[in-house]
Amino acid sequence: MMEATRYLEELGILGMNRRNADYIMPLNPRSAYPRVDDKVLTKQLAVGYRIPTPPLYHILEYHGDLAGFDDAVSDHPQFVVKPARGTGGSGIVLVADHTSNGFVKPGGEVISREDLIYHISGILSGIYSLEGLEDRALIEGLIIPDPVFAAITYQGVPDIRIIVCRGVPLMAMVRLPTRASDGKANLHRGAIGVGIDLRSGRTLQGVHHTLVIGRHPDTGHPVSGIQVPYWEEMLRIAARSSEMAGLGYVGVDLAVDETRGPMLLELNARPGLAIQIANRDGLYRRLKKIDEASPEIFATPDSRVAWAMEAFRTTD
Repeated sequence: MMEATRYLEELGILGMNRRNADYIMPLNPRSAYPRVDDKVLTKQLAVGYRIPTPPLYHILEYHGDLAGFDDAVSDHPQFVVKPARGTGGSGIVLVADHTSNGFVKPGGEVISREDLIYHISGILSGIYSLEGLEDRALIEGLIIPDPVFAAITYQGVPDIRIIVCRGVPLMAMVRLPTRASDGKANLHRGAIGVGIDLRSGRTLQGVHHTLVIGRHPDTGHPVSGIQVPYWEEMLRIAARSSEMAGLGYVGVDLAVDETRGPMLLELNARPGLAIQIANRDGLYRRLKKIDEASPEIFATPDSRVAWAMEAFRTTD
């Protein structure tokens, strides 16, 4: 056991216990958690920081508000329903169109109005919330993804996860929906993660569950060598989002809209560790570099991004 632990340390791999004890607990004050655990509050903060997010159409707070659901979505053929305090993609429903039979999901499946109302009722009851307490349901704009990832996405909306420590972006991946993930970009639901070179913004190899892959399991297209658009801008948004949330260790989730560019989806105070497999590199190795960095690199978001792009590049 000790030999295995030493081997992982040599590779610079960050484990859950070290992540929690050395980074999340000392760098993420509990008082700041509501800023990321409540998506409504995250959006409100983002407006103040001029960080773009998908437009918020409506909030349902009580079961009595369900009577106004039809009016809330009547002018929005495409929208997303999500719990304000959900996690891991649970409870999120993507709607691409309305029909006389109900609402059409991106994969073509039709969900009846009654079933969607029942689902929202479950959100309000708290079955998807972090604490299992009563929650709010958000209705927000559906992102129309930039076509750059079209060949390696099975429906849905791909997103980019960037890990940030002390305001410095240190590792990133794009999460690509699959048939198994029902169009959602959540790895534990069957999406794939593809590492991104921090300097160039070009994709590397992917990971599906625990397997390293080179092609998307549904489309068959190679996942490496794709240039992520707006790359430096996304790194700056990630660096600023850490400041906005008041968290020293955070996962920043972004999506690239076809016309509006990068948009903040949500923040995660407990980001997962599979990103290391997608990048074939260890978070701990990079975290130690940040710990040893000169104080001047932390002065501004721009200085932190510039330093990170040089320190953590994986290609020439």
